[in-house]
Amino acid sequence: MAEKDMQEQQEPIDNNVDMGINADENIAGTTHLNDPVESETELDKVKAELEDAKDKHLRLAAEFDNFRRRTAKERLELIQTAGKDIIIDLLDVIDDIERGEKQLEAATDVDQLKQGVSLIFNKFRNVLSSKGLKPMDVVGKEFDADLHEAITEIPAANDEAKGKVADQITKGYYLNDKIIRHAKVVVAK
Repeated sequence: MAEKDMQEQQEPIDNNVDMGINADENIAGTTHLNDPVESETELDKVKAELEDAKDKHLRLAAEFDNFRRRTAKERLELIQTAGKDIIIDLLDVIDDIERGEKQLEAATDVDQLKQGVSLIFNKFRNVLSSKGLKPMDVVGKEFDADLHEAITEIPAANDEAKGKVADQITKGYYLNDKIIRHAKVVVAK
C-alpha cells in the first residue's frame, strides 16, 4: 500500500510535466531568475548595449577631436591673414606714394607737391576710416581717464578750462568703436 500512495503522489508531478509546465516555473506562471537560457540572452542584450554605447562614445570623442583640430587650424589661418584686407586696400596708397617719390625728383613747383602729398594722405585716411578707424576728438573736452592718458598738467587760463584737455600730444583712435590707442593729452588744472 505504501507503494500505491507513492504512485498517487508522483502522478500529479508527472501530470504537470505532461501538461508542459516547466519544473522551474512557479504556480503563477512566472519564470525564476535562475533560468540560464533567459539570463544569457539578457546578458547578451546588455553586452550589446554596452558595446553600442562604447562605440557611440568613441565616435563622439573622435568627432570632437576632429572639430577641435579643425577650429584650431582655422583660427591660425585667420590670425595669419587677419590684416590681408587692409593690406590689399593700402597697396593703392603705396602705389601713389611711389609715384609721388618719382615726382619729387623732377618737380620744381612746391604747391603741386603739397597737393599731391595731401591727396595721398587723404586717400590713406579714407582707407583706414573705411576699415573702422576713427580718431578721437579730445581738445576742449573733459579729461576722461578711460579715454585719455595725461602726460602733464598746465595752469588753466580760466575756471571753465579746469579739468579739460588743453592739448593733444598723440592722437587716440577707435577701431569699430573700441579704443585701440588712448590719446596722450595735456590737462588744464
